Amino acid sequence: TSDASRPGWPSRKRGHLFVRIVAGKFRRRKLKTNPGLTTRPITDRVKEQLFARIDRLTSLDEWNIADVFAGTGTMGLEAISRGAAGCVFIEMDPRAHQLLRENVAMLELQDSTLCWKTDVLRSSFLPKNVDHLLPYNLIFFDPPYKMAVDLQPEKPLYRSIERLTRNTVSADDAWLMVRTAEGTDITLPQEWSLEDRFYASSMDIRIFAKQSADQSTVDNAVETQSSDD
Repeated sequence: TSDASRPGWPSRKRGHLFVRIVAGKFRRRKLKTNPGLTTRPITDRVKEQLFARIDRLTSLDEWNIADVFAGTGTMGLEAISRGAAGCVFIEMDPRAHQLLRENVAMLELQDSTLCWKTDVLRSSFLPKNVDHLLPYNLIFFDPPYKMAVDLQPEKPLYRSIERLTRNTVSADDAWLMVRTAEGTDITLPQEWSLEDRFYASSMDIRIFAKQSADQSTVDNAVETQSSDD
């Protein structure tokens, strides 16, 4: 039995692969996604786990979302369904980007979203003429698993996170979700504090809270002091 036939997994219909929006105003609406593992669509069960954890930490109401390495937009569209104000989707793959645009059009969300075909490794994360979608309150950062190992200082992917950390890009109290393969070691800039982490379906999902540079310096000093006691 293929994964696509399991409850909660993507399903096929007329040559397309579909995933569902799990909750909110678009609940049960189907979204197109790429066949195979090109976009690694997240299962309903894991999506429920993730958003339940986000709900315990904060609220999505009227928030601006950045869905980085968006694929066909399942995470950002789920967030909008649950109350977020809008989303900037960032995806370079031509097929995934086309399906992303079709999903946004199907839900009639063109005015509250931007489908941006830009290179994450070079992007400013500040698209023009969409001030109402900035700064970001919640960032989904879901790089290809092979690329995620480069979330280390001085690497291009790490520098992308540094640009997302800028106060003109993300809010002072922003949150960041990073999904990697289980067992992947990553390092983020000190402004991001790990608040939650769980494992599911061979995935490692981390949720970080943004803090000021001054606060992160204090936290690091306290941690160092504790480890020396």
